[in-house]
Amino acid sequence: MSATPSQVADAVPLLAMRGITKSFPGVRALRGVDLTLHRGEVLALMGENGAGKSTLIKVLAGAVRPDAGTIHLAGREVQFLSPHQAHQAGLAVIYQEFNLVPALSASANLFLGQEQSHAGFLARRREAQRSRELFARLGVRIDPDAPVRSLSTAQQQAIEIARALTVNARIVVMDEPTASLTAHEVEHLFRIIRDLQAAGIGIIYVSHRLEEIFALADRVLVLRDGERVGERPIAEVDRAALIEMMVGRELQDEFPPRAVQRGEPRLIVEGLRRGRAVQDVSFQVARGEVLALTGLVGAGRTETARLIFGADAREAGRICLDGRELTIRQPRDAIRAGIGLLTEDRKTQGLILAHGVRTNFGLPNLPWLSRWGFVRTRQEKQEFASYVRSLNIKIPHADQLARNLSGGNQQKVVLAKWLARHCEVLIFDEPTRGIDVGAKREIYQLINDLAAQGKAIVLISSEMPEVLGMADRILVMHGGRIRGEFTDLTTVTQEQILDKAMGET
Repeated sequence: MSATPSQVADAVPLLAMRGITKSFPGVRALRGVDLTLHRGEVLALMGENGAGKSTLIKVLAGAVRPDAGTIHLAGREVQFLSPHQAHQAGLAVIYQEFNLVPALSASANLFLGQEQSHAGFLARRREAQRSRELFARLGVRIDPDAPVRSLSTAQQQAIEIARALTVNARIVVMDEPTASLTAHEVEHLFRIIRDLQAAGIGIIYVSHRLEEIFALADRVLVLRDGERVGERPIAEVDRAALIEMMVGRELQDEFPPRAVQRGEPRLIVEGLRRGRAVQDVSFQVARGEVLALTGLVGAGRTETARLIFGADAREAGRICLDGRELTIRQPRDAIRAGIGLLTEDRKTQGLILAHGVRTNFGLPNLPWLSRWGFVRTRQEKQEFASYVRSLNIKIPHADQLARNLSGGNQQKVVLAKWLARHCEVLIFDEPTRGIDVGAKREIYQLINDLAAQGKAIVLISSEMPEVLGMADRILVMHGGRIRGEFTDLTTVTQEQILDKAMGET
């Protein structure tokens, strides 16, 4: 019996990338990579930072021209010379950093570049109506006239997804889509993805959160050092095997063991307050302790860290280090006192992306790396080189622009500059966000090593496995206040922590 036209169509992949190769000066980013995507399928694209995932997506999106290889859409070979051409062909890429104009309305962003008009005038009413229809299809409530800057992260992400639907996208690529979402928002995103699947849309899903991959994906494709090293149905691979495929070795412990030897209190915070964001927050961190500060997005965790570091002015409260009350009015005061902050957003707050990594390393260390107003370049190079070796920072040279590093290596550069300051208190705000499992373990080991040196560590994280795997003690925030404390981590569950985080108990 001959196959029907629909059966033949289903047999032809929605997307087939074959032999994709791309090199940059000094770097071979992709080495003959193949990728296949079928209609209504979620393909997880996995790999360590620097494995080639971003380059492969940029090739598909028309942002980067490959040196070799072909792309076929529904059996027809295509060549995208620009992102616009890829967009017109039905490809939508939703990057981790949204491509939205904050000052424009939700509706205007939705139709940016494809505005509807009538008799030479923009048809704003028609666009608003179409926006409502698309938002309703996604199950979100967004005012089409609301400026994007006033919307939540989840709402902005919904606009990006809705924009893909305006051009009847056949393929949607999602790059770390849950990085800034609450647990409830993640669940809603998963429902949207499943609806897109049911409509026959193929989805390429990039994430370092393994639990999401097992919840969503049909297949997983793993890249390592620019090469395709494995592709399996998700039902045929377990967590340990997937990690081994990604890092190229068996990873014995995701969270390296540490013998806890806590000493006397070092950092003492009393009655910290700033408006409704932080209300009467008090806690202590002992020598050699890793204190986890967790809660949902907006609970006040980052705001608390910024008050301690002097990035925001506190209305009330005391901060003491080693028995001495500190006067912290600005970050410079905190740095001088021995407090370092690895910010939640390393790209906009932790690094100057247009500058070289050595320059970024030197910025907070200029007082001792300069003399008579001039940087002692030789000493700066020597100091930075020592941290490149000890932290295993992968860079072609010391003047490599920070923007060109992988997320894990960017985070290591931020960490290096604070280690060079010999900080006694280190606040890690979402230190492994957007970082692969291998680099995560390296960061975890560094945290353990710092604690073993007697440093006081505050770990802010939204990832429950990370909190339970790394902390000696857990504080849970909700509504700007500390709502719970867990000291016996051998019996506490994720559900108990989430109950506190949601203010239910």
